[in-house]
Order: sequence, then structure tokens, then C-alpha cells
Amino acid sequence: MTATAFCLHALGSSSEEFAALRTRLHGTLDLVGIDLPGFGTSPAASGTTVEEMAVLVERAIGTSGATEWALIGHSMGGKVAAVVAGRTMSGANGLFGLRAVVLLAASPLSPEPMDEGRRQTMLDWAADHEIGPDEAAAFVDANTAGQLPPHESAMAVHDVQRADPAAWRAWLLRGSREDWSDTFAPSPVPALVLAGADDGDLGPDAQRRLTLPHWTRGEFDVVPDAAHLLPWEQPDAVADRIRSFWTRRVDHGPTVPTDSARVVASPRVSARTRGVLAERALPDDPAAEPHALTPQQLDTLRAVARVVVPQAADRAIDLALRVDAQLAAGAGDGWRTEGMPADPDAYRAALDVLAPEAAVSDEHLAEVLDAVDEGTYSPAGGVLDAGQLRAWSEDAGVDLVKQWLAHPATMAAIDYDGFANGGDGVRKQGFQLLGAGQREAWEPGATR
Repeated sequence: MTATAFCLHALGSSSEEFAALRTRLHGTLDLVGIDLPGFGTSPAASGTTVEEMAVLVERAIGTSGATEWALIGHSMGGKVAAVVAGRTMSGANGLFGLRAVVLLAASPLSPEPMDEGRRQTMLDWAADHEIGPDEAAAFVDANTAGQLPPHESAMAVHDVQRADPAAWRAWLLRGSREDWSDTFAPSPVPALVLAGADDGDLGPDAQRRLTLPHWTRGEFDVVPDAAHLLPWEQPDAVADRIRSFWTRRVDHGPTVPTDSARVVASPRVSARTRGVLAERALPDDPAAEPHALTPQQLDTLRAVARVVVPQAADRAIDLALRVDAQLAAGAGDGWRTEGMPADPDAYRAALDVLAPEAAVSDEHLAEVLDAVDEGTYSPAGGVLDAGQLRAWSEDAGVDLVKQWLAHPATMAAIDYDGFANGGDGVRKQGFQLLGAGQREAWEPGATR
């Protein structure tokens, strides 16, 4: 099933700016454009602050029923996308299923850098009337590296002209100046940050300084022969970069089944629990470097994981990478067999012993691990004796299984929904006995 990407446009634009990308990304992502208040076909009455725009987007995503989705935000829409992503990962907005974020010449979470003379000129265009054709054409020309093709130019100019003057002014005077930079911790969501090589205030330097630091798994690239209106100017180059990013960084690992994802998004789950599950459901980074282990030790642990917790190869959780993060964070269960070194040291020593065995085959490694657990395997050198290696094997097995069980896709596979024991409202935590045929208040078809 193809994931949905909700697309948030730039100032003076609309969802129409993503038409070319929609065609080019067909089969990779299903692009759904959202007109922000005061632009395209959306009235400004629903609110023009960043908060109000984010709420509109969140409602649209929730109404869509999508449970595997991404955000693509361009310029003004980039700031809104970052806010929606932050609230999704905190669990606060009741959404679940975010897989990635793409930011095109994004307005940052911090106040947007903008030449004040240019700001005033654009304010004057919409001072007491709709923006005229000459001003709209000047805006498009100032934000492109070269002349757009006739059809694309006409569409871009038309979008600027039909912008609600109040929404236009609201962004320039307030929205672009809003500071959300300290609202969210750096996000673990895979993010692609693109800049036009010839963009001005929101070009490569601004994206590196102001946008990229907010994404711990961010990837940055520059699109040549483009300024600010990337989807209009270079749809092929932008689509190629999004497709590559999605294939390499996002489209792997298990996804949470639709019914289970909707339970996580329901009022039966607290925001804190929803946020924890949202982070666990993110795809592992195939290019990530280990923090507690060496790359060779991590590969050996991956072999151990394949033996201990068999998974479908094309949709496997990278359990070894998650255990490495656990070791680096010192987040073990606190128990240690007498005489054993600290967890990271025990893992390093054991994996060094097992590396030659893992290099033979997974089948051979399985036999070795059986011998380790039976106490009949004699380590060839190293700092752990047979008893210590056996103790480590037990701990490692628990760690790997725990990481597997913690993933919401695994919870769905084993029909576990114990996390849905009450939300943040009057119900709080707890269970409610329902009779046959009854539905909870939040479920479709429920009667009150």
C-alpha cells in the first residue's frame, strides 16, 4: 500500500504547485495537497496563525483516515509541517503513522529571515485590494532562477492573485515572525531538507543553519538552477531526490496495520503513550553508525538477532541498532549477573568472540548459540569465560526480544492492545467493560 504525503504550499501558492510532483512520484507516494487558510480554495476565516494552520492540517490528516503518511512542506508550508510533525511525535494532536518529512526551501521554526524592504513591498501589494497581475508576476519572477514555462508561470501568477489579502499580510506581519524553535526537541523523524541553489533568504545557508539542526536524522541537498519555487522550477530534480530519500531512508521495516494504527490514534491512548509508540514505529536508519559498538560488532549482533528473533527480511526491525542505542543510553533493566562487566563491555567482549562464528553462516551461528546456552561452548580467548558468555547470551536474548515486542507492529501481530487503557480526558487510565455489540464513544457507529 502506497503511503500518503500531505503537501503544504508556500506563501501565495496553493495545492496546485504540487501537480507536477504528484505525477512524477506516482507509485512511490500518493500526494494530497492541502490549501492553507486564505490560499487556493481555502477561506482565511479558519485562521492564519501558524497554530490555526497546523490545526487545519491536522484535521485534514485525521479526516483522511491515513495511517502511513508523510509531510511535504514548501516555504510557509514547511514551518507548518514542522509544527504538525512535532505535535504528532509528542502524541499531542491525536495523529499516528508519520513516517517522514520533506522540507522544500522551508520557512524555519524560528523567525524567517526576510529583507525588510522586500517585506514592505509585498505588504504594499495587498494593502487595500487583491494583488494585481503585475505584482503577482513580479513575485514569481523574484522567486525563480529562470523563466518558468508558460503554463506553469500562468498557474503560479494566478495563485498569487487569488491569495486573500488578509492572509497574505498575516503571514508577512505575524506568521513568518513566529518563533517555535524552542517548542519541540530535535525530531527523530527522517527528514529531507532541500534548498534552491539560487534562493535568497531561505537558500542553502539558511537551511543548514536554521532548519537542519531541528532534525536528528536530517538529510540535506541543494537543487541547482532553482531559487525558491522548487516544485514549479525543477519538478524532475525535486521528485528524484524525494524518491531516492523515500526508498533509501523510509520505505523499509514494518508498518502498523490500519486498524491498530487507528487505535493508537484514538482517545483510548494517552498522548504520552502515543508519542512513545510513534517514535518506536519510525523506520530504522540503514546508514546509522553505532554509538556503543563498533560497526563489526553491530553486524555480529545483527546476525545474532536474525537467529534469536526471525523476521521477514524485507520488513525487519533493526533490533541490533535499537539495542546499541539502548546500550549507549544506559537504558538496560538494571540487573547484572555477579562477576559480569558493565553491559556495553559485556556486549563488546561477547560479540568479538562470536564474530568469526557469525561470518560462517546464520545456521552455524545458531548452533554456536545453542552451545553457549548449554554451557558447552568454550570461548577461544577473550575476556569472558563460558559461564559469563552464557549469562550474556541470556541478557542479549531478552534485550532483542524486548525491542521486537516494543514495536507497535509487533503488538498488532500478537493482538496486544493493553496500551489503549485510557486517554488524557475524564476517563484517564483504566478499562471499561463493554457488552456484546457495544462500541466505544470514539468508534464509528457508536451511539451516545
